[in-house]
Amino acid sequence: MSAKEILLDVAEKLPPDATLSDAIYELEFRQAVEQGLDELDRGEGIPVENVKVKIVQWAGK
Repeated sequence: MSAKEILLDVAEKLPPDATLSDAIYELEFRQAVEQGLDELDRGEGIPVENVKVKIVQWAGK
């Protein structure tokens, strides 16, 4: 999708009372998801077991 198509898609899905901040949040979220998927496609992901260890470490602090 082009940037314009993404903007239009996000705009169509927002509720009528959405703020500009809501729109920006949705666009940033969508970009982060796309970036993550691209990283996974390139083999740059982190194995689930490593993530589990990190979560335990974070929770223990």
